[in-house]
Formats: sequence, structure tokens, C-alpha cells
Amino acid sequence: MALTLRRRVPELWAAVLAVLLLGPALAPGYVLSYDMVWVPDLALRPGFLGLGSGLPRAVPSDLVVALADEIVPGMMLQKLVLLGALVGAGIGASRLAPAGLVPRLVAVTVYVWNPFVVERLVIGHWPVLVGYAVLPWVIEAGTAWRRGGRLPLRLLWLVPLGGLSAGAGLVTAVVLLAFAAGGRRTLPAVLLAAAGNAPWLVAGLLHASTATTDAAGASVFALHDQGWLPGPVAALGLGGIWNSEVVPGSGGGTAAALGVVVLLVLAGIGARGWWRRHDGRERAAYLGCWSAGWLLAVLTWLSPDAVGWLVATVPGAGLVRDGARLLALCAPLLAVAAADGAATLWRHRPGAAVPRAALGLALVLAPVAALPAAAWGASSSLRAVSFPDTWAAARQVVSGSVDRQPGDVLLLPLSSYRQPGWNGGVKVLDPLGRYLTPDYVAGDELVVSGTVVAGEDPRAGAAGEALALPTARERSARLAELGIRVVVVDREAPGTAPPLEARTLWESPDLQVLELADPARRDLPASWTVAMALALLAWGSPLVVALAGWLVRSRRLRSRVTQPAGRGRAGRKAC
Repeated sequence: MALTLRRRVPELWAAVLAVLLLGPALAPGYVLSYDMVWVPDLALRPGFLGLGSGLPRAVPSDLVVALADEIVPGMMLQKLVLLGALVGAGIGASRLAPAGLVPRLVAVTVYVWNPFVVERLVIGHWPVLVGYAVLPWVIEAGTAWRRGGRLPLRLLWLVPLGGLSAGAGLVTAVVLLAFAAGGRRTLPAVLLAAAGNAPWLVAGLLHASTATTDAAGASVFALHDQGWLPGPVAALGLGGIWNSEVVPGSGGGTAAALGVVVLLVLAGIGARGWWRRHDGRERAAYLGCWSAGWLLAVLTWLSPDAVGWLVATVPGAGLVRDGARLLALCAPLLAVAAADGAATLWRHRPGAAVPRAALGLALVLAPVAALPAAAWGASSSLRAVSFPDTWAAARQVVSGSVDRQPGDVLLLPLSSYRQPGWNGGVKVLDPLGRYLTPDYVAGDELVVSGTVVAGEDPRAGAAGEALALPTARERSARLAELGIRVVVVDREAPGTAPPLEARTLWESPDLQVLELADPARRDLPASWTVAMALALLAWGSPLVVALAGWLVRSRRLRSRVTQPAGRGRAGRKAC
């Protein structure tokens, strides 16, 4: 009993850290923070299948959410996803740590409570966090595959789960190949990585003609200095995100700098133990992933102009422009080496109980002490809110209009982010389009510290050109040619909405719903639909195989348990 409880302590600690990180985000309501936009019922639409006009940055995550919230309400689903990602990340890290309670707890804390996790949480990159949580489990399963020669069924669902977005899928694929590929495993590992990333890969190929991005974005999204820590040094502690607004209050101060130093010293102490505990292939995989993540991140800091040329010239190269996001590749080695350092120090711990306990607490809580502002929803930056009642009314009106005559929605003003008062003034990607049911066109131009990064959706650009026409009639006619049926104006958002020749269907103090006449039909190429159907089938196939394998294995285990008992009873009857 005591041994079982001891084994569960790292799992409980991971849950405690997750609750402390999320805090008020777990209250009733929806967490809307930067790119994290969850709504009560996310309606399935072509854009979520990779068939929209913009680059497929949320494929297949939007599809998964749209299907899942038909079973679990959106509010509960968001909390389960966030909690599950953080707890799963911690438990996975503990499984890679050396034996011993303190080293395992240190691995949990280092992997869960760090700048990468906190900043991605605040900026709303939840698919990245899901992929991050998957990495330790992929390492464990990939290593088991290499050692035992048999493909673990859990890899068949871990890799697709890690591929909910392009950036996360790329990192998951790199880790899988680093730890599992080789010999006869190489081909199935490559096929599994391709299947787990098929939706965004195929959707990206379909949008190849528009898959380059603004070179100005390279310097905006590059690895950044954090406080007085240079970018490369901040990256050693998994920090350096481009958006200073999402860095916790203590993220660039003295405590954070000391935290990086302590973490690196602890990892250095554990280097010898880590080296001995792993074979040559594992060491190469860990070091290769760490080197790739850190060097690519630092490259965006050292030479943003070169990265800018790359993303503006090579379709799909925009995946590497967010330098700090690539640091997910560094996290497993950092957590495991720190755990080995804790194991080394714990072996030389004092004999007295009080100093021993103090050492254990200091090792486990050091990352928390270095980043105290991360606690309680990043000092209440993350909080749950409710959508205004007027939005539900607008959704019904918009759905009725599109049911009468198909078409899409245009959101005005044509700006990407909002800071609504009902969201506590927290900046968020305009949630109105996701709240409504049809496909929508929204502004995607980004302004960061005075630098304008051009949008990636040509249809949004065309809508902007239409709104710049001189008369309301011309503007309305051009929007209708683009397939726009309904225009929804957010009256509380900054910016202007030019007058249109349209019928007012409904209005409130905060919203206005306008209907345009005779929108053009927007037909999707049949080849695109077929291609995305095959890509989604490839992505889902490993999940189906894993489920089937689990059912077969469970049935075999049940038959092994019941068969001897049945024989025993028959034997006794015969006697």
C-alpha cells in the first residue's frame, strides 16, 4: 500500500502544479487569451478541414474540438484539455527520470513549471502544450520499440495527438524519429510520423501558392531577450518568447536569472549520471533534439533577416519563425538531466532528517521559486469569463440568414485581436467568428511594437480592398462577389466599419448583423476535398488501429484470467 502511494506521488504532484498554474481558469466559463479561443459549440465548417482560404494553422485541432464538443460541453472540454496536457506532461517526465521519489518530483517540476509552458499557456497555444505533453511518452515508447523490436500500440495514438497543429506535429515527428528510427523501424516510424502530420501537411500543399509569409514576421517572432537575459541564455531555461506581454512578472528578473543558473548547475551535476544511465543511441537522440531546438531558436535571434528571406521564399518555412516554440525539443533533456542531478545530490544528502527534508524540498521547489508569478493563472492573467447574451442572439440570426442563402460571414472591423471589457481587457484573437456557425473572413494583419506583419489569408486581403472602394454599393457588390452573405460589426472593437448597402437583420449596443444580397457561390475544388479526406483518414487510421489492438489485447487478458478458473471448477466437479 505504501509502495503504491509512493509511486502515485509524482502523479499527484503533477496535478497540484497543474491546478496551481491554471487557478482561476478552472472556474466556470471560458478562458480567452490571445490565440486561445474556445466557445460553447464550435460548429464544423470547411475551414476547419483545411479547405479555407488561409493557411491551415489550426488543422486538425479545430476539427477535433468541433467533434469532441458534441460529446463534452465546450467549457468542460477546454478545462480537461488544459489540465490533461499539464498533468500528462508531468507524469511523462517522471517516467524518464532516474529511480527515487525526489528525482522524479524534480523532473515533474522542471518539465511543468517553466517559462515555455507558462508563456504558451498565456498566449493560448494549447495544441503546442498538448504536443509538449506527448514528448516524454513518445521518448519512452520509442525507446521501448528500439529495445524490444515491437511497435508499442500507444505510439499509434501519441503521434496523432502530438500532431494537432503544424508546429507541435513537427516537434513530435522529430522526437519520434530521433528515438525510434533505425534498421527495420525506420520505414514504419517515418510512415507513422507522416500519418500523424498528414492533415496540416496536405492542407499546406494545397495552399502552397500562398504558403510564404511576410519577411517582417521573422524579426517579430524571433527568439527575444527576456529582461536582461540575452535570448540564447533565456533559451537555456526555455524562455525567450517573442511576446513580452505573456511573460510572467518575474520572468525577466533576478529570480528568473538565478533559476536558469540553478537549473543548469543541477543539470550539469546530473550529466555524469545521465550519461551512464543511457546508451549511445539514447544519448545521441536527447542531445540531437536539444541541439536542434536551441540552435534553430538562436538562429532566429542571430539572423532574423536570413530567416525572413527563408519564410518569404520557401513555402511552409514559416514554421520555424517562432524561435522559442522550437525549445520544446530542449525540454526533455533539461528535465531528465536535472532529475539526474537531484539524484546525485540526494545520494549525498545529510543523515539528519530535517536537513534531508530541506534539501528535498529545495530541489523540488526551486523552479517554482524562480517563477512565482506563474502561479494562479499567471497572476490571474488567465481567467474564465462568460460570453455576452447578445452573441447567442446574433448566432441565431446569422445561422438563419445563411440557411436561407448560403454564404460566409465577414467580421468588422477588419482587425485580428480584440480587448473586450467582458474579458477583463485581456487581448484575444477575435472570438466572434468561432462563436458563429458559418465559415468566416476576419482580419489577420498583425501589428507588434509598430511592426506590421501582413496577413496570410488572400480572401481577407480581398475583403480589405473591397472595403476601400469609394461607395457603399461598390463595397457591398464586391463583398458579395467574394461569397460574403452576412457582415457582423463589433461596435466595441477599435477600428471603423465602412457603410454598406445591406439590410440590417439585428442589432444591439455591441453588435450589428447586416445581410448582403446575392452572394456568389464559393465552390471548393473536388480534388481538395478528396485530398483532405485522405489526409484525415491517414491521421485517424493509427488511432483506429491502436483502439482495435487494445480491444484484442484486453479480450486476451480476460480470457487468460477466466480460463484457469473455469478449468479449476470443472476439475473439482469431476472429482
